[in-house]
Amino acid sequence: MQSNMGDQPYSCDICGSFFARKSNLLSHMKTHTGEKPHSCEVCGSSFAQKSQLLSHMRTHTGEKPHYCEVCGSSFADKSNLVSHMKTHTGDKPHSCEVCGSSFAQKSQLLSHMRTHTGEKPHSCEECGSSFAWKSALLYHIKLHIGEKPHSCEVCGSSFPWKSSLLNHMKTHMGQKPHSCEVCGSSFAQKSTLLNHIKVHTGEKPHSCEVCGSSFARKSILLNHMKTHTGDKPHSCEVCGSCFAWKSSLLYHMKTHTGEKPHSCEVCGSSFALKSTLLNHMKTHTGEKPHSCEVCGSSFARKSNLLSHMKTHTGDKPHSCEVCGSSFAWKSSLLYHMKTHTGEKPHSCEVCHSSFARKSTLLSHMKTHMGGKP
Repeated sequence: MQSNMGDQPYSCDICGSFFARKSNLLSHMKTHTGEKPHSCEVCGSSFAQKSQLLSHMRTHTGEKPHYCEVCGSSFADKSNLVSHMKTHTGDKPHSCEVCGSSFAQKSQLLSHMRTHTGEKPHSCEECGSSFAWKSALLYHIKLHIGEKPHSCEVCGSSFPWKSSLLNHMKTHMGQKPHSCEVCGSSFAQKSTLLNHIKVHTGEKPHSCEVCGSSFARKSILLNHMKTHTGDKPHSCEVCGSCFAWKSSLLYHMKTHTGEKPHSCEVCGSSFALKSTLLNHMKTHTGEKPHSCEVCGSSFARKSNLLSHMKTHTGDKPHSCEVCGSSFAWKSSLLYHMKTHTGEKPHSCEVCHSSFARKSTLLSHMKTHMGGKP
């Protein structure tokens, strides 16, 4: 204390700090009073010290007078240069007391500490999401404003972050550096590999708070939540139909374009969806992997099994608003409605008789072919 009093005779009455010059003490006092008398004429920001204002002005002028003699990098503030020099010397004087990690800058240590404390002081005003670092918040903001400044020179796709663009470029180069040690599958992105690993471990850490369903990926959980909220943000510009998922909208659009890019190699039938083709292939292989636990009947599609189960449960969720009749399947209700509307869309090309159901028309055609209806 005597040393401080001799070399630094000016002390702060509030926090006890010592200073060699009275001017330094006066500048320091503004940190307690909140006084910021130095204002930027460009943007109006205010600062406690004139030196801070001068440093700030460089953000407008782009001036970077402090140069690194090793690599030539330039900086607006000398303090930034001093911190940068540690990247060349390898000096990391700031250590984490929790895990022992070392950092060149104290600010890096403070940021790192949030990984231990879970502190997320930076919040998004749009959706309320919180982040440990301001840079992460700024990246997140781009999702709301739709800003995508990083464009692919090959296909023109745009991305909010440069890292996303770099990952995307691997799809053009065919580069898949991340391999699964279990099955050998390779992926362009490490995050995709980590998600894939869950297929082997069966890990489903993301749970729905409404129904308890669990999912391997958070994105799948978010899509699932739309089944509870009824949210359908993706609209068809042709007919106005709305969908919960963008993928569903893209599939739907094929009903307007007539596009059927997925062809069966056995019979040549084409389908709009790959999943429909896979289900169709079972008609050739005879595969029926979905079995009823009640009666043992097997089905090619899970949807057919679910429909079949209604014959055991007696569940009839589809009701006629005209007469109140209930049906197990929506298709049965649609057929039934024709008894009220009188609609008979299926016509015989021989005698022009009309029928409400196609199956009835097919039975009727046998009368012309000499068969028994």
